Amino acid sequence: MMEKDSEKQNVTIIGADTELDGVLEFKDHLIITGKFSGTINAPTGDLEITKTSECNVTDISVKSLEISGKVKGNLTATERVEIFNGSTVDSDIRTARLRIANNVDYSGKVSMLEKEPDIDLFSVVSSEFKQALVVHADVVK
Repeated sequence: MMEKDSEKQNVTIIGADTELDGVLEFKDHLIITGKFSGTINAPTGDLEITKTSECNVTDISVKSLEISGKVKGNLTATERVEIFNGSTVDSDIRTARLRIANNVDYSGKVSMLEKEPDIDLFSVVSSEFKQALVVHADVVK
């Protein structure tokens, strides 16, 4: 589960037997195990789409996105997108970081977002700035 050490997130789960159609908005963490059609708009949210999920969306706009199921539609994640083994994704993706595992059926195009370090270049010594770049370039674990 994606959780910050300093704060506890609310987690909402859409069950495997649930089918929703519409617009979803949330702030913390959403796990979809069922079927969803429509739009997801959660600029500060973390979204997890499990192996049992099927999402046919117009747009998904979140902070981070993990996909293990089937997704079709435009995807934007300001921080990262991770697509796991066995997933089927037919989407145009816009994100700062992307990981696609082996055995993923993917079609679409990818646009990488520029994400600058949260540090002012002119207010720190060069060693601190270099460390900030290393931290932001680190591979998603």
